[in-house]
Amino acid sequence: MAKKRKGARVQVILECTEHKKSGKPGTSRYVTYKNRKNTTQRLELKKYNSILNKVTIHKEIK
Repeated sequence: MAKKRKGARVQVILECTEHKKSGKPGTSRYVTYKNRKNTTQRLELKKYNSILNKVTIHKEIK
């Protein structure tokens, strides 16, 4: 079991935006943390997609 975190830091999941359009099976997801007080919008980071073999934009999903 994961322990509950108190405070402003929360765990978020980033999912590739280009992977769905490519039609290839599978998903590219990353797990990271963000400070809820400083970053109120959803995260958008450039991360490596191993299925597409290139760096793509990954957006935070709920």
